[in-house]
Amino acid sequence: MIISYMKVKKSELRRILAMNLKKQRNMLGLSQEKLAEMASLSWQTVNSIECQRTWLSDKTLENLAEALKIEAFQLLLPIEIVQPSAISPNEALRKLNKIKRFFDDSFNEILNMVKP
Repeated sequence: MIISYMKVKKSELRRILAMNLKKQRNMLGLSQEKLAEMASLSWQTVNSIECQRTWLSDKTLENLAEALKIEAFQLLLPIEIVQPSAISPNEALRKLNKIKRFFDDSFNEILNMVKP
């Protein structure tokens, strides 16, 4: 599986970068202008990268990643790897209840150990 990701075409890599950049920027509630300011870039540069019109230098990649509070390599990973798949509300509730039961049991064990 990893090998197939290593054979990504340049155009596909540009698309992945654009999607990850936009997604991360939106998750942080940043406009292109604000991200550009934080990364010491022009908003036109951010726009050109997100619209897949231009590539970027390693320094620009580092600046963007730092501004987005992520590692630079994360902007280049296919979205399936970066983003976990969504689960249904019922599945989320089931998992939360399982975690709660675990901590309830652990808490009860601790209480039993400290009782005189």
